[in-house]
Amino acid sequence: MNIREAKQEIKNTVQAYLQKDEGGEYRIPAVRQRPILLMGPPGIGKTQIMEQVARECGIALSAYTITHHTRQSAVGLPFIREEEFGGRVYSVTEYTMSEIIASIYHKMAETGLSQGILFIDEINCVSETLAPTMLQFLQCKTFGNQEIPKGWIIVAAGNPPEYNRSVREFDMVTLDRVRRIDVVSDYNVWKEYARNVQVHNALLSYLEIRPKNFYRVEADVDGLQFVTARGWEDLSELLKSYESLGIPMTTDIVHEFLRHGDVAEDVAAYIDLYQKYQDDYGIEEILQGKAKADVYRRLLQAEFDERLSVVNLLFDGLLQGMRRVQEEKKFADAWYLILKEYRGRVEQAGNTRECYDSLLSEKNAEFEQKRSAGLYTRKEEAFWKKLFACMKDAAPSGLESAKGSFLQAKEAFDRQAGRLADARRAAGWMLENAFDFMEEAFAGGEEMVVFVTDLTVTEECALFLGEYNCGRYQKYNKELLIGSRRRELLSELEQ
Repeated sequence: MNIREAKQEIKNTVQAYLQKDEGGEYRIPAVRQRPILLMGPPGIGKTQIMEQVARECGIALSAYTITHHTRQSAVGLPFIREEEFGGRVYSVTEYTMSEIIASIYHKMAETGLSQGILFIDEINCVSETLAPTMLQFLQCKTFGNQEIPKGWIIVAAGNPPEYNRSVREFDMVTLDRVRRIDVVSDYNVWKEYARNVQVHNALLSYLEIRPKNFYRVEADVDGLQFVTARGWEDLSELLKSYESLGIPMTTDIVHEFLRHGDVAEDVAAYIDLYQKYQDDYGIEEILQGKAKADVYRRLLQAEFDERLSVVNLLFDGLLQGMRRVQEEKKFADAWYLILKEYRGRVEQAGNTRECYDSLLSEKNAEFEQKRSAGLYTRKEEAFWKKLFACMKDAAPSGLESAKGSFLQAKEAFDRQAGRLADARRAAGWMLENAFDFMEEAFAGGEEMVVFVTDLTVTEECALFLGEYNCGRYQKYNKELLIGSRRRELLSELEQ
């Protein structure tokens, strides 16, 4: 299955394993809760989906790469204690608590969450001395003589032997005690994730033209050459930083992330072209309804990959506008809910300013608790910090009546609502201008198929189009056989 399907299956498993009966006991006893074993090529996102699952399920996560551990850190150190059996005293070997087990208790104390996931990565790459311990862990859910705490679910991950020489095969006894999920790379699934985390559009545009280069592992006379999903995401971060600093992206730098000579050279050349197209075609001018006449003439003579690059540039500019709408809306919605709660409280408050400050303090404490539990991404943390700062600046003076204090606090929110309205108008204007250009430059050709499809499948665009009535989007969405037509188009391009 692909990584999205694997993530959903893990979430389903978490819900099933943590379900309790009427007596408060776990419906599926621990002995029947098989650990999940994720097997798949490196760099496709196995670790990242564990972080997402933990956040979305509201549980803790303790993650380890087991190859960094020795038998002592995994099992614990031996010590001798005396016990009496049948009237005689014997020396008995015990073990201190495993570092891994201890980390679970530390995580529970730190986050206040009693349930979670223990994630062990590279589990089939352990040393020979640690291998029996890992088998015992999967079979019995113990390290040494300590059990995994109740309410903690085991997920392990590993790479197939063709990707790692250190891999050890699991025997039937072990495999009969786990739920093995084999994960494969899938560009279309990764693209949805990539849009969400804002992978550089030059790389996404390149992969639309060369999807076969998304994930490649090949061995030739020059040794092992490979490209992974992780490589594209890491390269994206450096590319964005280099652009802001005015540093060129060379083939050698690209090759540090995409370890395939031909692909790295191709990507570096495309990045240069992509940046050149952005300047030559005047994407900002097109979105403002000021496309130059020579742009249309040039597109008539351009190869298909150049035309597709222009469509991707246009879409990226449009996406930024629609993304801003969703960010402003999310900000306004969160602000509204807190302000609504203040309105309900301030009527009974003795001091309107103290009531406001107390409410913000409560919300900030809730945020800090979730943040310490790892339930927020870095972007979400920044969102809430910005909101609390804005609401703090908007605090009422406390000298007004309850109604007056609420209206005073609401003034800043009204300005936020105005920013949201401005963002919507700007995005709608750009969308109409984009369709004007697409119709003039490409009519109902393949480029329009790609453009409308991306509008349909990208989350921020779909949310915007659900509120903004764009007649031409509805028209083309119905006329073009988006799914099958787009697949045919990209298949022909790849050939």
